[in-house]
Amino acid sequence: MLLSALLTSVAINSGLCILFCTLYSILRKQPSNYAVYAPHLLAEGKSKRRSRFNLERLIPSPDWLQTAWKLSEEELLSSSGLDAVVFMRLITFSMKVFLFAGIIGIFIILPVNCSGELHIVDFTDLPSNSLDVFTISNIGNRSKKLWVHFSAVYVVTAFICYLLYYEYRYVSSKRMAYFYSSKPQPHQFTVLVHSIPVSVEGSISDTVDRFFMEYHPSAYLSHVVIRRTSKLRSLTNDAKQLYRRLIHLKSDHTQQKDRRSSCFGLFGRKVDLANQYEKQLEDIEHNVRLEQASLAGEKEARAAFVSFKSRYGAAIAFHLQQSTNPIEWITEEAPEPDDVNWPFFSSSFIHRWISKLTVLVACITLTIVFLIPVFFVQGLTNLNQLENWFPFLKSILTIKFVSQLITGYLPSLILQLFLKMVPPIMLFLSSIQGYISQSNIEISACNKVLWFTIWNVFFATVFSGTALYVVDIFLDPKNIPGRLAVAVPAQASFFIAYVVTTGWTSVSSELFRMFPLLCSLIMRPFTGSIDNELEVPPLPFHRDIPKILFFALLGITYFFLAPLILPFLLAYLCLGYIIYRNQFINVYAPRYETAGKFWPIVHDSMIFSLVLMHAIAVGIFTLKKLSLASTFIFPLPVLTLLFNWYCRKRFLPNFVGYSAESLIKKDRQEENDPAMKEFFDKLVTAYQDPALMPFWFSSSTDGLNSPLLSSAQERG
Repeated sequence: MLLSALLTSVAINSGLCILFCTLYSILRKQPSNYAVYAPHLLAEGKSKRRSRFNLERLIPSPDWLQTAWKLSEEELLSSSGLDAVVFMRLITFSMKVFLFAGIIGIFIILPVNCSGELHIVDFTDLPSNSLDVFTISNIGNRSKKLWVHFSAVYVVTAFICYLLYYEYRYVSSKRMAYFYSSKPQPHQFTVLVHSIPVSVEGSISDTVDRFFMEYHPSAYLSHVVIRRTSKLRSLTNDAKQLYRRLIHLKSDHTQQKDRRSSCFGLFGRKVDLANQYEKQLEDIEHNVRLEQASLAGEKEARAAFVSFKSRYGAAIAFHLQQSTNPIEWITEEAPEPDDVNWPFFSSSFIHRWISKLTVLVACITLTIVFLIPVFFVQGLTNLNQLENWFPFLKSILTIKFVSQLITGYLPSLILQLFLKMVPPIMLFLSSIQGYISQSNIEISACNKVLWFTIWNVFFATVFSGTALYVVDIFLDPKNIPGRLAVAVPAQASFFIAYVVTTGWTSVSSELFRMFPLLCSLIMRPFTGSIDNELEVPPLPFHRDIPKILFFALLGITYFFLAPLILPFLLAYLCLGYIIYRNQFINVYAPRYETAGKFWPIVHDSMIFSLVLMHAIAVGIFTLKKLSLASTFIFPLPVLTLLFNWYCRKRFLPNFVGYSAESLIKKDRQEENDPAMKEFFDKLVTAYQDPALMPFWFSSSTDGLNSPLLSSAQERG
């Protein structure tokens, strides 16, 4: 790729970033868009819709930048939780890494590459230079200049490991501080028990009660058996939707109160819509009560939430094997009540095993199928190959701007569009694996998206060829460094363009929120503001964390091969830093709290990136016939993996569970707290399925203020 093609991509994406930011600064001021650009503030009552027109609304303003910049970590923690803090720490960590690597890469490595023996930089016509001039490919064999790259690999590895240790320790300490400062939470005293053996002597509830009264008599408090409530949940959701329509109808005096009874309201006798809605709600209420009655002794899943009188008692039940048969009475940490994934429970060991096997096969199939667009995209980066595929394009491809657009911008754009489908697919696949909470589903999806991206975007692009060729490379581990040394530098230009196209545009479109804005514009004529509940979305960690980690992998692996990638990565991270802080203030609110459990994914990904960089360095120095350098690189991955082993032993257990010391200390602090009695009274019913709560519809004139679903508890 020529430098001019990269500059074309930079110009296009810079223009899009400026456009998105300008439009955002105007659209966010419009009252009709508050639900799109400030749902978090609206939900907290910190922002109100203003209907009065003023000219200031039509003028772009950068005041949101100052607000986002001033946001402190303590404010972010109080408003969005520890997971949001961890997410921002990932961005700041990456900024520190690439600022340090960028100083070395741009001011030391890049001049060395440009002064290589193979090609000379034409400064009189800089855009016509190939990007290979700026990479390690421009350095000749056995060149002493390669020792600069060797030294840079060691220095940057040491710096990243130092930062990783510091961040792991910091996030671990924040997690412990969060635990000590938190009020008693139901999930701290509860475990989920599944694969409960069926007993002929009684129900699942009786079996659970007997088991824990016998083996945990001093700690056991209560339990709630999980039931199959998918049909009931569908009925209650229909009722909520119908009730919102009724509220809107009664409150909007301008809306038509009746319509024709047949053929989409065009023919038949006139009916009163309010009465019709009330009659439908009464029917749904009757069906719900019938379904709840049928669930009283039936449709029990072989799973239950079991609560204890102390955190320590719950931890013992969680960590100890409960039965001599290890596939029965399996315990897991309970999620927060609002985090429970009620629609799907795999209650037996064999069901979960089959689900995980099915998902594994689906992920492998998706990975193989996705190789098709990847190889097509690679064809676009090669004009000769493109002319062979489509001979009729020869005349068009001779136009300089068109060829620059196709090779510099189009491949990354096409790949980005295909990749947008991956996070929701992985989230769905994780949801059918039997996880008990939305947070576990999202953590699983985060891992899937990350490794899918690394395999299909990095390795499949680097080793562009048939799928069998890519697999064959990894079946012969001895040749991996050599093949990486040949293939990775050859794709430097593509990945630089990929960072610009996918990174810059995606993070600026995150600010603009194009899809929610379009949905709001389309639905606005058909629904009123009262009819719609304000929905405050959470940040999709499974989509954004893998994206940042993949860019970090590109930066780490390419910093000594093609340091030109580093300024573009830094620009992406700076954009992300200010935009995501703005989104946490205005848009996103947490639906659950994992207390930093995403950080081990970050750490493992960084270690993988370092080891991959070392493998590439070994191959590069071998290929360049500098055998001494390749020999001295070998200790580096070993030391990195030993460092990782130490970090896993030192910090990872704190992310799996809390220590006995911490649990007992917290229990003793609250031992004489009079509020604990009320907490334990509520804990008994904290994990009651919302679909089983008492249900009624009030048709009184005060119906606008009467709840449809009671929050009363069913059990005492």
